[in-house]
Amino acid sequence: MVKEFRQVTRKDVAQLAGVSETIVSYVINNNRYVDREKRRRVEEVIRELNYRPNTIARALKGKSTNHIAFIADQIITEHFSLLISELDKHAYDLGYMVSLCSNRNSQKFINDIISRRYDGIIISSISFPSEYIQQLIDARIPVVLLANRDYREIQGAGLIHNGLYEGAKAVVRYLAGKGRRNIIYIDRFSNQGHFSDYNDLRYRGFVEETRALGISQNPGELVITGCADPQEVAGAVKKYLEEYPVDAIFGRNDKVACIAMQAAQQLGRLVPGDIAVVGFDNSTMSQYTSPPITSMEIPREGIAKSAVEMLQQMIEQGEIPQPVTYSTRLIERASTSL
Repeated sequence: MVKEFRQVTRKDVAQLAGVSETIVSYVINNNRYVDREKRRRVEEVIRELNYRPNTIARALKGKSTNHIAFIADQIITEHFSLLISELDKHAYDLGYMVSLCSNRNSQKFINDIISRRYDGIIISSISFPSEYIQQLIDARIPVVLLANRDYREIQGAGLIHNGLYEGAKAVVRYLAGKGRRNIIYIDRFSNQGHFSDYNDLRYRGFVEETRALGISQNPGELVITGCADPQEVAGAVKKYLEEYPVDAIFGRNDKVACIAMQAAQQLGRLVPGDIAVVGFDNSTMSQYTSPPITSMEIPREGIAKSAVEMLQQMIEQGEIPQPVTYSTRLIERASTSL
């Protein structure tokens, strides 16, 4: 008697794993987010049944596209333009192309990213939800995070510390060392409601250092935030300066520092005589304002090189590298020095 041979089907896998055939398809093609436990059950059944359609090896091991996605909050700023330039240079040398994506906080965006089968993803964002980042990791896409915020809850990603927390603390110490005790922090502006909270490492550094130096017991009162555009920032700064004593302005980036400085000057305040101004990023803008703005420089080249090399290690060896740490550097200019 000849025993009939029946090929294992996707339906068999779905039934034994307790999921739909659609979920099995998502796992095989790795083109949608699948809950971690469901993915584990499907892959376990695939191995148990030795289910091997033509696409299975590619799906489970990953099909190389030599393509990396860089997801950022604000892709039009000079900082990100310079960073993407460095990323592109180092990635190309290793055989990868880089696509720049503006962060969209939606499940559809995550599904689209997964479906395009990038070899790896680099993320620089203060507003991209942690649950979405974890979905990308759970979809077995190598992810490297540039630590603009606290990422301790994320499991399975490469991590690069940019020095933002220590850099912000250093700015406060620098200003305090010049006798400035009434320091205000100017947050980013956003028409999508993306503002800094305590997870943002620049904001956290400012809050903790002002408290440590006894400048304020409630540093939140020293923060201008919630502005949708530059005009709102300028208006909020003017209103604050008219109501409270201020002798120093710390901008989260050079652009808001410049906006705040001009608002102060329009009120007749002298920079740096009455108010010292410090920015962050050391952009071209900081060098050509009047006066030029003291700014904290981020080592973009080193960060970009490490991010690409870290991602390559994750792609080729399947290992999560140890975190890498960089330090910022203060570039002193006339906005703080008499």
